[in-house]
Amino acid sequence: MRTIAVRGDGSDAVLEPTTAPKPSAGPGEVLIAVVAAGVNRADLMQRQGLYPPPPGASEILGLEVSGTVAELGEGVTDLAVGDEVCALLAGGGYAEFVAVPAGQVLPVPGSLDLVSAAALPEVAATVWSNLSMTAGLAADDLLLIQGGASGIGTHAIQFARALGARIAVTAGSQRKLDFCADLGATTLINYHDDDFVEVVSELGGANVILDIMGAKYLQKNVSALADSGRLVIIGLQGGATAELNLGAMLTKRATVAATNLRGRPVDGPTGKIAVMNGVREATWPKVADGSIRPIIDRTFSLADADAAHRHLDGGDAIGKVLLTI
Repeated sequence: MRTIAVRGDGSDAVLEPTTAPKPSAGPGEVLIAVVAAGVNRADLMQRQGLYPPPPGASEILGLEVSGTVAELGEGVTDLAVGDEVCALLAGGGYAEFVAVPAGQVLPVPGSLDLVSAAALPEVAATVWSNLSMTAGLAADDLLLIQGGASGIGTHAIQFARALGARIAVTAGSQRKLDFCADLGATTLINYHDDDFVEVVSELGGANVILDIMGAKYLQKNVSALADSGRLVIIGLQGGATAELNLGAMLTKRATVAATNLRGRPVDGPTGKIAVMNGVREATWPKVADGSIRPIIDRTFSLADADAAHRHLDGGDAIGKVLLTI
C-alpha cells in the first residue's frame, strides 16, 4: 500500500511517499480503506522525534481517518464491509489501509461527506473526554479555550455552545477571532494585545479552561479560574515544566488535570472505546443535525503530506488540515 515515511531526524525531518505491507484485521478489529486522514500537531511532534507512538502502535503517522470498511476481524458483528466510517487511531492513518479496534470506529454521521468525516474523530474524542468526562462542563459555565481557532478549539466552541455554556477564546489575529465569534464564542481575546486573566476575571473567572500551552500559561490559567474551577491541560506548546502555586489552588478549591488521548488504553472506564461511546451519544447527534460541523482549513493529497505539515506548523490554519487518498 502507499504510505508516508519520515526521513531524517529532529526538526529537519521530512515526509516522503513510500510503500509498506498492507495490514489485515486482527480479532476485534476492522480494516479501513482510507479516503482521508486528519493532520494533527501530534503528527508534527512525532515527525520530529518528540512524540513516539505507544507500544504496539503503528510507526506510521496519523491519528484519525475516514473511509470504508474493507475487512472484518474475528468477532466483529456490528459493522459490514462497505460501511462508511471514521475512526480514532493510535497511529497508521497516513496510508491507504489501516487496522483499528472496532470500538474506535463510528459511522459517518448524518449526511456528512466521507472526506469531511476525517476531521472529526480526534477533536470530538478530545473535546468530549476533556470537557465532559474530566471537567464536567455544564450550561452557563464560562469556558476559556486557549487557541480557539485550532481544530480542537473550533470543535470545542460548537460543543460548548450546544451545551449552553458561555465561551471565551484566545487567538492571535482578528480573522481568527471573528471566525470563533461566528461559531458561538462571545468573549474574544487577542493574546498579543489583551491579558486573558484580566478579561476572564472581569466575568467572574473561568469555570473550565481547555489549555494547549502547558507550562507557559500554567500560573496565568490558575489565576483566571473561578472558585472550584477546572483547568484541563491537553498540550505542551508552551513547554512541559513550570511551578504551580498550590496556595492559589487551595484558595480557589481548583483542579488541574493533564490528559492524553493517544496513550489511553483501548478498554476500561476511561479507555478509547469508552470515549468513542461518549462521542457517539453526545456529539454524533449534534453533527447529524448540523449544530456541530467539521471545520476544514485545507486538504492536501497524501503525497503532499510534507506540505500539509508545513501549512499546519505555519500557524495560519483555522480548523483542521486533511490528507486525501
